[in-house]
Amino acid sequence: AGIVWVSSDSSEDTVSATAARGGDSAGGGREPFRRAPHEPDHHVPASHAPLMPSRPLKVAIPAIYIEAAVTGLGLDAKGRLGAPPLSKPKLTGWYEKGPSPGEDGTALLVGHRDTRTGPAIFLNLNALRRGDKVNVVRADRKTAVFTVDAVKTYTKDKFPDDKVYGETGRPELRLLTCGGRFDEKAGYSANVV
Repeated sequence: AGIVWVSSDSSEDTVSATAARGGDSAGGGREPFRRAPHEPDHHVPASHAPLMPSRPLKVAIPAIYIEAAVTGLGLDAKGRLGAPPLSKPKLTGWYEKGPSPGEDGTALLVGHRDTRTGPAIFLNLNALRRGDKVNVVRADRKTAVFTVDAVKTYTKDKFPDDKVYGETGRPELRLLTCGGRFDEKAGYSANVV
């Protein structure tokens, strides 16, 4: 799994975000992923004032051709963060008991890397680079704009809960998906943040 730190560059909104990054290639005999033709802005702007709470409706990540609806998620029976239904591989999920993107605190958006039927919405999250943009459209008609600052990967046995989910003193966003090696019984060995 990995993490991408992102900061807002909106003149009226402040946000910082983290996105997951897989530690391996897409594989599966597919052609290599090609990013959108643009040069990332390597300057990561400072955060602005937090936004008021508002439900996220859509996430767009132009560099990796993502535009997806967002649904609300909770915790599963074991107290772990849920995921969107496998039957909807192009859907992302927001942990609705936490901050909304742009609000003060660490907001979480999750999506599948793939399913038994093929690639899913966050398959190429690991292709993000410093300076790429993440835009979250909210119900209050504001868009929280984030700039990727860094990308990191964590194995499930060394996943730093406090670093990924903890309070940072400013609005931040984490994009999470699976990564690493896949085992039929155990699933993926890592998480991309």
